[in-house]
Amino acid sequence: MSASAQFASRIAKATELKPVYLIAGEEHLLVMEAADALRSRARELGFSEREVHDVESNFDWNDLARSGAAMSLFASQRLIELRLPTGKPGTEGSAAIQEWCERAPSDCVLLITCNQWSKKQEGKWTQAIERCGVFLAVWPLKREELGAWVQSRAASHSVQLTADAVAALVRRTEGNLLACAQEIDKLALLADGRRVDEAELENLVADSARFDVFGMTEAALSGDGARARRMLASLRAEGEQPAMLMAWLLMQLHAAARLSQLPRAQQAGAFRGEGIWGTRDAAFRKALARGDTRFWEQRLAEAAAVDRLAKGRGSGDPFVALERPLLRISEARASKRMVA
Repeated sequence: MSASAQFASRIAKATELKPVYLIAGEEHLLVMEAADALRSRARELGFSEREVHDVESNFDWNDLARSGAAMSLFASQRLIELRLPTGKPGTEGSAAIQEWCERAPSDCVLLITCNQWSKKQEGKWTQAIERCGVFLAVWPLKREELGAWVQSRAASHSVQLTADAVAALVRRTEGNLLACAQEIDKLALLADGRRVDEAELENLVADSARFDVFGMTEAALSGDGARARRMLASLRAEGEQPAMLMAWLLMQLHAAARLSQLPRAQQAGAFRGEGIWGTRDAAFRKALARGDTRFWEQRLAEAAAVDRLAKGRGSGDPFVALERPLLRISEARASKRMVA
């Protein structure tokens, strides 16, 4: 059982919560589900108010202290979320988090989530969290661990997979956990309780005409903006939630931004460390040839703005707003003439 699954199992039985939780890692699905497990248990234990802070370049760390000192509107317990995508709070943020840990309000639980992580990012602030709360580092699954993860997740959705079906699903999704999870969700609807082998797996999902976020993102990275736009329209028609689309797109843009900082000769060698295999390999090669680090940071900022719309923080249609970064990602000359 993965560390995130163990965390979810423990938190579901907790009779009280710690003052602070840090959930950090680049497997976005596992980070998201561990955080969801904490949110769910917090609601069950009476934390009826939720407050969210997104840490961006201009974030005022005094807001964290003010949140802790503020009185609840309904005299209830509060879950305060600090979304720290980079996992780097800086000197001011580190001090603010340490101060929170030293004087944690009795009516609040602080949840910090990070989508970029390495051991180099640990420091005094993470040590302070470990002393008074819980620090969960979610590391990417190793290739040999994927099969067990797929089998366990399938079983939790009442899907019975043979060993060859598990191996086929891992190959099909190129080790991407979010893709695996979506395929298992489909199988839960299509398999109707029967045991699924490799042939049945292919019959059920291989010929699906459904456009998905992975194909949309890959099309944009490959330079096919028209196809990415058609896929986006199809996803909207199928009722997909824009926030789910953005989670995957942001992860790919973060990867592109990190890879773009490397010398061109070293980029391909770093693909595996970013979880890039198969057809995504070719897509990223094309994308990285079109833009430098500044270009990818601009696209990341645009996508982050769309993500805020998708989560209801702002006015506008997130599907319409998403067309712009998708087309900019895919345009061959974008890096030469476009600015954010």
